[in-house]
Amino acid sequence: MQTSKITRIAVVALVLLFLVLSVISCSTHVHTHAPAPSGKKIPPGQAKKMNGDQSAKAYAPGQQKKR
Repeated sequence: MQTSKITRIAVVALVLLFLVLSVISCSTHVHTHAPAPSGKKIPPGQAKKMNGDQSAKAYAPGQQKKR
C-alpha cells in the first residue's frame, strides 16, 4: 500500500513538472519592420513602400544617375 501511494505521488509530480516546463518554454515572436542590414539591398518596391512614394523608379538601380 505504501509503495503504490509513493508511485502515485511521483507520477503526479512528474506530470505537473512536465506541464510547468511546457508553459514556461512557450514564447512569442514579434516581427518588426527593421531596416535591411547594411550589406543587403532592399527591392525597389519595398523601398518605395517604406518611404511612402508612388513610384519605385527612383529606387531602381538602373534608373539612378552615376555621379
